[in-house]
Amino acid sequence: MRKNRLFCLFISLVFTIGASAQLVEKVREFLGDDTLKTHSVIRSDSDSANIADMKRELETARLNEANMRMEMEQLKLQAYAADSVKLVQQKLRIDSLRKFTQGVPVVVEGDTLFYIYAKRGGHTPQQRAVMNATAITELGKRFNLKPDSLYLESSDIVTDLMYGDKVLASFTDQDGLWEGRTRDQLAADKRHIVVDKLKDMKKEHSLWQLGKRIIFFVLVLLGQYLLFWATTWLFKKLKIRIQRLKDTKLKPISIQDYELLDTQKQVNLLIFLANILRYAFMLLQLVLTVPLLFSIFPQTEKLAYQIFSYIWNPVKSIFGGVIDYIPNLFTIFVICLAVKYLVRLVHYLATEVQSDRLKLNGFYPDWAMPTFHIIRFLLYAFMIAMIYPYLPGSDSGVFQGISVFVGLIVSLGSSTVIGNIIAGLVITYMRPFKLGDRIKLNDTTGNVIEKTPLVTRIRTPKNELVTIPNSFIMSSHTVNYSASARTYGLIIHAEVSIGYDVPWRKVHSLLLKAAQATQGVAADPEPFVLETELQDWYPVYQINAYITEADQLAQIYSNLYQSIQDVFAEADVEIMSPHYMAVRDGNETTIPKSGLKPEETKEG
Repeated sequence: MRKNRLFCLFISLVFTIGASAQLVEKVREFLGDDTLKTHSVIRSDSDSANIADMKRELETARLNEANMRMEMEQLKLQAYAADSVKLVQQKLRIDSLRKFTQGVPVVVEGDTLFYIYAKRGGHTPQQRAVMNATAITELGKRFNLKPDSLYLESSDIVTDLMYGDKVLASFTDQDGLWEGRTRDQLAADKRHIVVDKLKDMKKEHSLWQLGKRIIFFVLVLLGQYLLFWATTWLFKKLKIRIQRLKDTKLKPISIQDYELLDTQKQVNLLIFLANILRYAFMLLQLVLTVPLLFSIFPQTEKLAYQIFSYIWNPVKSIFGGVIDYIPNLFTIFVICLAVKYLVRLVHYLATEVQSDRLKLNGFYPDWAMPTFHIIRFLLYAFMIAMIYPYLPGSDSGVFQGISVFVGLIVSLGSSTVIGNIIAGLVITYMRPFKLGDRIKLNDTTGNVIEKTPLVTRIRTPKNELVTIPNSFIMSSHTVNYSASARTYGLIIHAEVSIGYDVPWRKVHSLLLKAAQATQGVAADPEPFVLETELQDWYPVYQINAYITEADQLAQIYSNLYQSIQDVFAEADVEIMSPHYMAVRDGNETTIPKSGLKPEETKEG
C-alpha cells in the first residue's frame, strides 16, 4: 500500500516539475524577448506580432499545466482507492488470524506491558519484544529517570516511543490493525502503560530503596551469624549431655557373648550423629540464606532464583519421582508379599515331608529341604523378573548396560561355581550319602558333617576336616558304610594264618568265639568264617561279622583284633602271622607267657 502511494506521489511531482519548468521557460523567453523588444520597439513595429505570439504560447502552457494537475489528482484518487481496498483486505486477514495467533508479550520485571503481533524491519515479533523489554528495563533502572518525559515521534511509516534520543518501542500501521486502532492511538495507549511501569520501577530503584536493601542485606548476614553461633552453642550443650549419659542411662549392647557397643562407643556414635545433624542444619541455613541475599538486589535477583533452582529442582524432582513411583511401589509390595507367603507354604510342606508326616510316593524325606531351596530360588528369581520393569531407571540404557555387564561377568567367571552347584543338586537327588554317614571317597574316609551347593565337608577319624568340591565327588567313586550298616548290616573282616597242625574246625570255633565277644558286633546275623587261602605253611582264615554302627568302624576293628589275640592265646593256639616255622628248633612259642587277660594277670 505504501509503495503505491510513493509511486503516485513520484509521478505527480514529475508532472508538476515538468509543467512548471515549461512555464518558467516560456516566462524567461517572454521576459527576455520583451526586454529585447523593448529596446527595439522604436526600431520596428513588427515586434508587436511577436509579443502576441508569445502570449498565446503562454496561455497554451498554462492550459497544459492545468491539464497535468487534473491528471495528477485523478492518479491520487486511484491510489487512495487501491490503498483502501488493500486496507480492507488486510483487516479481514488479520481478523481471521487473530483467533489463532497469540501475540508475543513484552515482559518487564515480571509484568506484561503489551503484545506484539507483526514484524518490522526484518525483526520477528519475538525479537521486537525482547528489544523493547530490554530498552524499558535499562531505562527503568536509572536513578535520574523522569517517566513523564516519554514522547511520541511520528513519521510516514512508523511512530516511535522516545525518551531523549533513545527509542523504546516502535509501532507501525500493521500493529494498529492487529489491535483494531490507528497507529497513533496504539502508540498513545502504550505510552501511558510504559510511563506507569517506569514510575513503579523508579520507586523500586530509588536511592531510598537501595538504602533499605543494604540495611536488609546487613540484617540477613547478622541473622545468619547469630544462627551459626546458636547452632554451635546448642551442639556444645548437647555434647555435654551426651557425655553425661555414659554413666547414667547408657548400657553396653551385646549380641550373645559379644559386646558390640560399650558405653564409650555409644557416646562417640551419638556425638558423631550430632555432628552430622549440626552440619546438615547449617547447610540448610546456607541454602535458604544465600538465595535470600541475592534476591535483595534487583541486579542479582535472577542469580538468586538460579541458585535456588539448583537446590529446589533436584529436591522437587526427587519428591515428584517418589510420588509418581508410589503405584509401582505398591505393585512391588504386593508381588513381594505374595511370593513371601508362597515360600512359607512351600517351606511348611517341605518340613512336613522331612518329618515323615506327609508322604509322597517316590519322594524321599531327605529331598525335602534341598527341593525347598531350589523352589525358593526359582520363586525369588521369578519375583525379581516380575518387579524388574517397576524398578526406577530400569528402562534407561545405563541400567540395562550394567545388568548386561554383570551377567557377562557372572557367566564368564562362574563356570566352576555353576558346575559345583549342578553337581550338588545331582548328588542330592542321587542320595549317595546323608549327613552323619561314614563314607570313603577315594583315599579319604570319614563322616559327612556338611553338604552345601558347592562343597561337601568330611571329618576323618583323626578329626581332620576335609573339604571336597561337589564336582570332584561326581567324578569319583564313593563308598557309604552307614547306608549298608543301616539296611543290611556292614560286614567287617579280619584274616589270620594258623598252622596246619591246628584243626580247621577248632580255628573256626575260636574265630567265631572271638567275634561274638567283640563289642559292637551284631549277634544277628551271626558271624561266619571263610578260608581264603592255603599257603605252603599255613591256611588263611577270614572272620566276618556284622555291625550296625559304621561310624565306630575303626574302634570295632580294634576290638576284634584284641579279642582274636585273647581267644587264641587262651586256647594255646599260635597265630602264624608274621610267619613262623612250624618245626621247632629251639625257638620259643609265640604264646605270651603271662598277661593273657587283665583278670589272669592279677591272678598271676
